[in-house]
Amino acid sequence: MKRKTLEDIQVAGKRVLVRVDFNVPLNDQQQITDDTRIAAALPTLKYLLEQGAALVLMSHLGRPEGKIAPSMSLKPVAERLAQFLDRPVQLAPDCVGPEVEHLALQLRPGQVLILENLRFHPEEEANEEQFSRQLAALGEVYVNDAFGTAHRAHASTEGVVHHLAVAASGRLMEREVQYLKDALQQPRRPLVAILGGVKVSGKIELIENLLNKVDTLLIGGGMAFTFFKGTGLEIGASILEAKRVETARQTLVQAEARGVELLLPVDCVVADRFAADAQTQVVAREKIPADWQGMDIGPQTRQLFADRVSAAGTVIWNGPLGVCEMAPFAVGTREVAQALVRATGERGTLSIIGGGDTAGAIAQLGLSGQMTHVSTGGGASLECLSGLVLPGVAVLEREGG
Repeated sequence: MKRKTLEDIQVAGKRVLVRVDFNVPLNDQQQITDDTRIAAALPTLKYLLEQGAALVLMSHLGRPEGKIAPSMSLKPVAERLAQFLDRPVQLAPDCVGPEVEHLALQLRPGQVLILENLRFHPEEEANEEQFSRQLAALGEVYVNDAFGTAHRAHASTEGVVHHLAVAASGRLMEREVQYLKDALQQPRRPLVAILGGVKVSGKIELIENLLNKVDTLLIGGGMAFTFFKGTGLEIGASILEAKRVETARQTLVQAEARGVELLLPVDCVVADRFAADAQTQVVAREKIPADWQGMDIGPQTRQLFADRVSAAGTVIWNGPLGVCEMAPFAVGTREVAQALVRATGERGTLSIIGGGDTAGAIAQLGLSGQMTHVSTGGGASLECLSGLVLPGVAVLEREGG
């Protein structure tokens, strides 16, 4: 069954139960420090309001572990959303129960109620059926616009769908799935994937999936040193996943067998210690000093990677290429990102940035708005690109009618 979208459902005069991802960062004063995820939901929420719906919004925030934690209340989210929507947003005292049901049933078209943190209840993450039924009772139509939680079979993302007659995906969900899933099915070629970050272990399924689809695979970040080890190179004090050296070696063999161009860094920026003010030098990958550690890709590698990106039809990027939280070692990520921005603007290259650390690094560089798509989901984007089933998407395809 094809997923229903907002255009496929009638919402006028109805209570629409919307799963959003308002898991935003808060400071010690419970003030929102980044409202990107709230802003990302606005196209869906504004459309539903314009169509005459009343909205019951549900989200989690943080990891309260099934207990009420006032520091993780959605109160600041409700206040910020009210500013965005230019209308009152009422915060329910809980997410289930008679009082919450009463508030939901009293809603009129154009009104907005946001439920308190779903994860104050352990039943949410356990996908407990009765809890799912209680949530479903708050709405007449269900819309999931929380891609960041689509890889979890929770009550609000999977269980609730079985208890409502109509379910659809929101604007953000559709956009995420379109780029992260559908773009891999029929990509504009050459298809280039950039993989970085620290560990190979969290990306084994991603690598296996990409080897069947990409033309070129560029590997940087801390994981590159495990690959170096797999080719017999010495890596000094660089980070190493010893248990994944054989996996890395097999990946190199598989890439060659499948005709995939797999490029590792040819040079590295190394430091005498893990610090922003460390002594640094640029060395060839064969000449990493014994007590030094790799912190970024070197200038030759930046150019090599930029050349491949510049000629690509589609680029999928997951993981920074250096220790981006330290300015001296963010250069590789920045220069390759700038090359991708140029390719996107000048050649129409499809630039797809996986969520999590990659999205954070691109945002820190001020380049997010110049990419085709920057995912809002960390784990969800990784699993989607890995070809894994996302429960929150799959249930819409099964039960969305």
